[in-house]
Amino acid sequence: MSRNLITTSNTPKSQPSSSISSFTMADRSGVKLLGMWASPYALRTRVALNVKSVDYEFVDENLGAKSDLLLKSNPVHKKVPVLIHGEKIVCESLIIVQYIDETWPSAGPDSILPADPYERSVVRFWAAYLDDKCTPLLKEIQGGEAKKAAAEKLTDSLVLFEHVFEKSSAGKTFFGGDHIGYLDIALGGFLPWIKAFEIMKNVKIFDEAKIPRLVEWADAFCADEAVRDVMPETSKLVEFAKVLFARMKAAAAQ
Repeated sequence: MSRNLITTSNTPKSQPSSSISSFTMADRSGVKLLGMWASPYALRTRVALNVKSVDYEFVDENLGAKSDLLLKSNPVHKKVPVLIHGEKIVCESLIIVQYIDETWPSAGPDSILPADPYERSVVRFWAAYLDDKCTPLLKEIQGGEAKKAAAEKLTDSLVLFEHVFEKSSAGKTFFGGDHIGYLDIALGGFLPWIKAFEIMKNVKIFDEAKIPRLVEWADAFCADEAVRDVMPETSKLVEFAKVLFARMKAAAAQ
C-alpha cells in the first residue's frame, strides 16, 4: 500500500497532517499530486498511485482560492488533478493514470492498462465513453427538476457497462481481472458522487435489479486497499455538496 503525505495549498510542506506520518522527499520520490479530496478525477489518480505503490505528496487544493502552484502547473484549464514528477507536469486524470502505469511499469501487482495494444484501445474507448456519458448525466441529476429521468438514463448507460464488465473481468472481481485496472479506476472515481446523489436526490443509480454485477464490483472496489483510505466519506461529501450547490445556485441567481 502506498504511503502519502497530505498537505493543503495553504499549509507549508513542513506541517503535514497529524494523522499522516511524515516522509522525506526521497521517500516520496519527488512525486506531488495537486488535487481536491472531493474530486472524482483526483480520486482516479490517487488510486492509480496506490495501485503502483508510488509514494507521493497530496496537496489538497482550495478550488475557491487556487494556489499559484496549481495555476502555474495547469495554466490551460486551471483544474485538478495535476501530477508533478520532478520537473515533469502531467494534467488530466486519465492521462495521468496512463503516465503512472508507464512510468512505474514494474511497480504494483500488475499493469493498470492491458499489455495488448488492441485491448488498450478498447479500455480507452470505454473510459472516454464514461466521461462523455456519465459526467453530463450527473450534472443533470444535480440540477434537480429532471433528476429521476437523468438517474434512469445513467443507470441505462451503466447497463451497457455491465456487459463490458462481464467481458473484461472474465468472471473475476475487477474489470482488470484479479487486480484493479484502467476501467476500474475510470468508473470508480465517480462512485463517491453517485452514492452522494442517491442520498441527496432520493434516486437509485446503482440498481441491483439492473446492474447486479456492477453493484458487487463497487463494493469490492471501495474495499480494496488501494482505494479505501482515499475514498471520500459519503456523509462528508453530502454535506460538502449541499454547501457547494447552494453557493452555485446563489451565484446563478445574481
